[in-house]
Amino acid sequence: MKQGIITKVSGPLVVARDIAGARMADVVRVGNIGLIGEIIEIREQDASIQVYEETGGVGPGEPVTTTNEPLSVELGPGLLTSIYDGIQRPLDVIWTLVGDYITRGIETNALNREKKWAFVPTVKNGDMVTGGDIIGFVQETELIKHQIMVPHRLKGDGKIVEIYLGEFTVIEPIAKILTKDGIEDITMMQKWPVRKMRPYKEKLVPNMPLITGQRVIDTFFPIGKGGTACAPGPFGAGKTVIQHQLAKWADAEIIIFIGCGERGNEMADVLLEFPELIDPKSGKPLMDRTILIANTSNMPVTAREASIYTGVTIAEYFRDMGYSVALMADSTSRWAEALREMSGRLEEMPGEEGYPAYLASRIAEFYERAGRIVCCGSNGREGMLSVIGAVSPPGGDLNDPVVQSTLKVVKVFWSLEDWLAYERHFPAINWLTSYSLYHEKIEKYMSSEITPDWTEIRQNAMNLLQREGELNEIVRLVGMDAISNEDRLTLETSRSIREDFLHQNAFDAIDSYTSFAKQYQMMRIILDYHKIASDTLKKGIRIDDVLNLPCRQEIIRMRNIPEDQLSGFELIRERMIEQLKGLLDH
Repeated sequence: MKQGIITKVSGPLVVARDIAGARMADVVRVGNIGLIGEIIEIREQDASIQVYEETGGVGPGEPVTTTNEPLSVELGPGLLTSIYDGIQRPLDVIWTLVGDYITRGIETNALNREKKWAFVPTVKNGDMVTGGDIIGFVQETELIKHQIMVPHRLKGDGKIVEIYLGEFTVIEPIAKILTKDGIEDITMMQKWPVRKMRPYKEKLVPNMPLITGQRVIDTFFPIGKGGTACAPGPFGAGKTVIQHQLAKWADAEIIIFIGCGERGNEMADVLLEFPELIDPKSGKPLMDRTILIANTSNMPVTAREASIYTGVTIAEYFRDMGYSVALMADSTSRWAEALREMSGRLEEMPGEEGYPAYLASRIAEFYERAGRIVCCGSNGREGMLSVIGAVSPPGGDLNDPVVQSTLKVVKVFWSLEDWLAYERHFPAINWLTSYSLYHEKIEKYMSSEITPDWTEIRQNAMNLLQREGELNEIVRLVGMDAISNEDRLTLETSRSIREDFLHQNAFDAIDSYTSFAKQYQMMRIILDYHKIASDTLKKGIRIDDVLNLPCRQEIIRMRNIPEDQLSGFELIRERMIEQLKGLLDH
C-alpha cells in the first residue's frame, strides 16, 4: 500500500499528503517509530492527524500508513480489574514490558490473547439467535458473569450450528452461526468503534435512584439509574473526592472511572486504594467489578479526547449485558481543553473562550450515551448506564462554556463550593443552588421501597434550609436577639440538618456510606425534634432550655450508629420525646 508523507508537524497535529485510502476517523501509524494517530480532517490530498503520543523527533518526509480501521476498543473477558490509558493500552502490561515510562509507538493488545476462559453456553445447537443475544457466559471475576453476546454486525436471525463448552482464548471460536451470508465463527472478543454509539431497542425513563450512600445526594439531589449528572466546582472543592466516593459506593454492578487529564497522584490514590476496598454488598474486592482508564495531565493531550469515548464504549458493552453501569469522568474540562488545543492547531474558527464551535454538540453527544435501555436481542433485558462528569471551570466560574453546555444536557447539578470545603464541610455541595430533575421519576420507587412519606420529609427539610437562608440575611442586619424563638429554633434545626446530616466523613468507616433506611431515620429524628420543640415553645418554655437538652448531643452523634443497629434511632427518639415533655412538667 502506498504510504503518505509527513509535510507538517505542530505538536500533536501532523499533516500528511497522499495517504492511500485515507478516511475520516481512521487510525494511522505516524513516522518511522509508528506513533498512533487518528485522521480528523481531510483537505484534498492532505490529511490532518491527531497523534496520541509525543511527536518529538518526528519530521517532514517520514511515512504515514493507515490501518483502514477507526479507533476501536476490544470488548471481551479480561476488561474487569484492568487499568488502561486513553486508547485502551493496558498500563500494567506496558509496565512489565518497558518499565515506568511508556515507550512511544509501543503496540499491545487490550485483551490477553493467551489466557483461557471457561465458557459455558446458554443456548444449544439449532437455536435461533440475533445480534445482541446472549449465547453463554464466562465467570470473569467472583462478582461478575461476563455475558458473551452475538455481535451486532449479525443482521437478522441466525441459527446456532455448533456451540462449544470448555476453555478458550478470546480469539478462538466458541460457536458457529449460520446466517444468510454463510457460516460465521463467533469469538468471545468483539471490536467496536469508540465514536459510534452501541445500538439498543428502546430508551426508557429512569425510574429508580442510583444509591450512592452520600446523604446530600441520595436525599436531596438524587440521580436516576441511567441518568446524567455533573459536579462543577473550583479547585479544592472536592470534585475528585465526590467521584471517588461514588465509584466506591454507588450500587451499580460495574464501575468505570476515567481520570481525564487529572493529576497523577490522584490516579495513584485510586490505584492504591481501590484494590483494598471491599464491595459492601458481596464482601469481595471492589476492583473485581471496576475498570480504570488513566490519562493523567502529563500524558499526551489528544489521548484525553479519546479516553472519554473509550470509557463510555466499554460502559455501553456491559450495559448491553443487562448490567447497571456507573461511569465517572474526572474531569470533562480537561477533555474540552484538549478539543480547544486541537481546534486551534487546525486553525478552526474559535467559539466562546477559544473553545471550538462544536463543543456543545460534543458534550451532548457524550452524555446522550447514558440511559436506561431495552437491550438488543430477543429476551428484552434492560441495561442502565449512568454518567457522572466533574467539571473544573477556571476560578469556579459557572458561566464557563463547558459548564453551561453540560448543564443543558444533564438532569442533576451538584454545585460544589470552595467556601464550604474551606469550612471543612464535605461533600461541599451547595444545598440551595443544586438541583435534580429525577425526583418525580423516582418518587414511586421511594414511596414503595423506602417509606411512603419520603417526599414529604425531604421537602420539609429543604423548606427549613431555604428558610435558614432568608433568616441569616435578617440576622446579619438586626442581630439574633431581634428574631422570634420560633425562628431561632428554625436556625438551630437547619444547622443540625447541615452539620449532622449533610456533612459526611469520607474517611470514617461508618459515616462514609449511609443506606436509605439510615438516612430516613436520621432526617426523621431531626424533623421530629423540630416539630415537638416547636409545640413546646408555644407553651411558654424558654428557647435555651429546649436547645440545651441532652438529646441534642445524641442527635449530633447519630451518624455513628452502625447500619446493623438502626434500632438505636428509636431509643434516641424516645429519650428526645421524654426530655421535651419533661420541660413541660417542670
